[in-house]
Amino acid sequence: MEFCPTCGNMLQFELPHMGRAARFYCPTCPYVCYLENRVKIKRKQHLVKKDIEPIFSQDDLKNAPKAEVSCPKCGHGMAAYKTMQTRSADEPETILYACLGDYCRNTWRE
Repeated sequence: MEFCPTCGNMLQFELPHMGRAARFYCPTCPYVCYLENRVKIKRKQHLVKKDIEPIFSQDDLKNAPKAEVSCPKCGHGMAAYKTMQTRSADEPETILYACLGDYCRNTWRE
């Protein structure tokens, strides 16, 4: 990514056309920077995957408030819940539930 030394805008790239060399040009001012034929533009960016953190950790399940809500997966009648503001401030909070059944541990939201 290159920027115009005159006005600071991001330069646009134009492919070679009818004998003219490839170039970077500014869309707002007359600045032009011609490229040599030997220049190769490469774009490599290695992304590192982050570990996914669970919504409810084991400590959260022990200390979280509980509600009498049936699990949609196993039908167990108790679930731990947590509220989070996942959207803009003028919308209601999202309630995240985790089933407290022995083998289920299903999570869902309302």
